[in-house]
Amino acid sequence: MSEPNTARAVSRGALADAIASQAAGAHGPQQYLTFMLGSEVFAIGILAIREIIEYATPTQVPMMPAHFCGVINLRGTVVPVLDLSIRFGRAARTPGRRTCIIIIEVASGDELQQLGLLVDAVNAVVEIAPEQVEPAPAFGAGIRTDFILGMGTVDSRFIVLLNVKNLLAADELEHAADAAQQAAPPGV
Repeated sequence: MSEPNTARAVSRGALADAIASQAAGAHGPQQYLTFMLGSEVFAIGILAIREIIEYATPTQVPMMPAHFCGVINLRGTVVPVLDLSIRFGRAARTPGRRTCIIIIEVASGDELQQLGLLVDAVNAVVEIAPEQVEPAPAFGAGIRTDFILGMGTVDSRFIVLLNVKNLLAADELEHAADAAQQAAPPGV
């Protein structure tokens, strides 16, 4: 798997095409967006992803857990941003030229909550067949096993497939939604 030189290597059109293809109900290989945290490759199923944006410094919100780095304004919508490195119990990383924010949607009660995931770099959309996915390991991945959907194999390399539903507990999603609402300008 080759790594692109910029975070924009996965274009909006390519991501939209992949999402449309996946949503069409193909029962074969599933598509995942791969990204980097340090030297490790992770992936999220593309159906949870809304878009990828260039890094913009989030606005700090008081009283948020350490793994929330703040909120961003995404076309008039206030979106909380989660630093995945900190969420996984690792040190915060200094943003670089390939740093970007992956916008996902997660269920929060009866609503869908937009959430930004701060990552070091976005790689590509890859297809992984169900038979190429192993169960989450009981140890050794360096992150909580409930965050892991499975271990996918691409070009003889393991990729950690994340379970976005478990990245945040229900109370943290509610807290993030409240923070986003508090940070929104009046009338939004």
